[in-house]
Amino acid sequence: MQSTAELEAFAPFQNLSATGLASLRRGLQYAHCAKTTTLLHKGQQVSGAYIVLRGQLRVFTLTPNGNEATLYLINPGETCVLALNCIFNDLLYPAWVQASSATKVAIIPGTSYRLLFESEAAIRGITVQAFSTLVFRLMTELEGMHTFKLEQRLANFLLLHASTDGTVRMTQQQIASHLGTSREVIARPLRQLVAQRYIETKRHHILLKSPAKLVEVVRGTREASVPANSAGGKRSRPRR
Repeated sequence: MQSTAELEAFAPFQNLSATGLASLRRGLQYAHCAKTTTLLHKGQQVSGAYIVLRGQLRVFTLTPNGNEATLYLINPGETCVLALNCIFNDLLYPAWVQASSATKVAIIPGTSYRLLFESEAAIRGITVQAFSTLVFRLMTELEGMHTFKLEQRLANFLLLHASTDGTVRMTQQQIASHLGTSREVIARPLRQLVAQRYIETKRHHILLKSPAKLVEVVRGTREASVPANSAGGKRSRPRR
């Protein structure tokens, strides 16, 4: 039997009954994933429920032009909703799952998870929370895709993923993959943000120089800038 000590560090699993804990231990497996390791492939049969213990998983799909587009991220204590859907409805996995960093995952066999769902309120709570969280995240992303320009989506992404010191520890290619586009496409708005001194690009990370200005970009309240090479390099004069 596998120890459930790491799982029990998360509140919902602390409320399992003795019978539930015994059922959880039976067949419980752990997966250690190095950064960029692909844990699940599209069309793969899902073996169980995936609970992130440490690190982070990224669930993504491919756009028609072959670019990666992030669907959602799975943080410590969270589970993969698409995997749950697969084990409850006997479906193949519809996307790809990759480790964003060194990640440890607990895998609860599908049969065990379904039995726990029926008998343990804590497991039902985890499942409902996972689905509601996903709906909220997907609605937020869809709203951004339909209402935001690329520059606004980029600024919003940088604000959401910056650490407390204002650093986004991702390459431009990784950021482009999250936004469902290519590095070449986001290069122009990145250059504009650098020229305006809102951000500073470094090797493998981006530093936010003016988060408040990025908020203005997201809100669309920033004064529009005129590229130096537009209109023959001349700036339009204000009307008197």
